[in-house]
Amino acid sequence: MKYAIIACVAAAATLLAGCASTPPVRYYSLGNPIQASTAAPAMPLLIELPPVAMPERLVRPHLVVRTSGGQIDVLELHRWAAPFDAELHDALAAGIAQQLGAVDVSGGGRLAGQPVYRIKVQLRQWDAQPDSAISAAFSWTIRRSDDTRNLACQWSQSEPVGPGMDALAQGAQRLTARAAQSMAAAVKALAADANALCPV
Repeated sequence: MKYAIIACVAAAATLLAGCASTPPVRYYSLGNPIQASTAAPAMPLLIELPPVAMPERLVRPHLVVRTSGGQIDVLELHRWAAPFDAELHDALAAGIAQQLGAVDVSGGGRLAGQPVYRIKVQLRQWDAQPDSAISAAFSWTIRRSDDTRNLACQWSQSEPVGPGMDALAQGAQRLTARAAQSMAAAVKALAADANALCPV
């Protein structure tokens, strides 16, 4: 009986030690801290960003990475603060609005009679390779609500990243911020000229 009790206590201690050694889940965000911007114009631009279209494999809270052998890994212990499609939408909307001094009316609140620039974004590629780089390809269309003004653009870039998942998440932030800058530049060009081309 004594040996049975000792065995049970040892088994329980081993079980608890195993639980204690489980690494915690790490959470990341694509959004950058909002920087102070210059004073907004008296009549700021209004933008609207519908949900971002993307490959189904990315619509999850987990970081999805590609290994050197081409395998796709879903990282259980490394996650975005929200599902990736929501994280990307919010980061792009905030970045575009900040670049333009615009008001994001995606959730409503549009003023009657004021034009809205609707930016429909598709993420066509997102390949994250730890300790290497992140590559992304976007396409988007911009339509002004009160006339036939519209513009269709494409953009693709890569961002090198250092070792570790923190570096990967920071690289994703930088790449997303640059995509938002390009989209904002396209809105600005279209607002200035109905026949504008996509900024290079």
